[in-house]
Amino acid sequence: MSAVADDVRALEAALFAAEGPMTLADITTATGIDHPKPLLAELVTLYEGRGIEVVERGGRWAMQTAPDLAHILRREREEPRKLSRAAIETLAIIAYHEPVSRAEIEAIRGVQMSKGTLDALIEAEWVRPAGRREAPGRPLVFATTPGFLDHFGLSSRKDLPGMEDLRAAGLLDPIDLALEMQLSVEKEEVED
Repeated sequence: MSAVADDVRALEAALFAAEGPMTLADITTATGIDHPKPLLAELVTLYEGRGIEVVERGGRWAMQTAPDLAHILRREREEPRKLSRAAIETLAIIAYHEPVSRAEIEAIRGVQMSKGTLDALIEAEWVRPAGRREAPGRPLVFATTPGFLDHFGLSSRKDLPGMEDLRAAGLLDPIDLALEMQLSVEKEEVED
């Protein structure tokens, strides 16, 4: 067996045994392979069309069930608790505006947020504290995690849907109507 084949086998074993997605540095540490990226590409090709595939998400590599076979495992997987509407809105704000402080989240949502909302997102490992803003009071700011990208099948935040995608899906229609109604009410008040 060639040295390249041995390295590909080592990569395969490292990804299979890993507790979670691995960065290139993690892979190098685990396998001793200095430049694993070309070998990872070979491994991706090797697993194409199989029940398991090798994927990169957010600069991290992992093995996962092929999407067309995911239904087989759904019965045995624990369903995570459902997020509240406030948590979903908060997650969307963080994903689109990160890094963002609690006060900025509240300003965008227009309501105060309970501490439990951020706690639920941190517990789900979708959001993390990302340092402090250089502003009075040095507020803590939050950002999404690689777990967020992995859960939603995104390679990076650039893959999030844009305004036109959301509008095409009909998700912004209620917001657009509410904004139009609010503007017309404000216009009537000014005219009176």
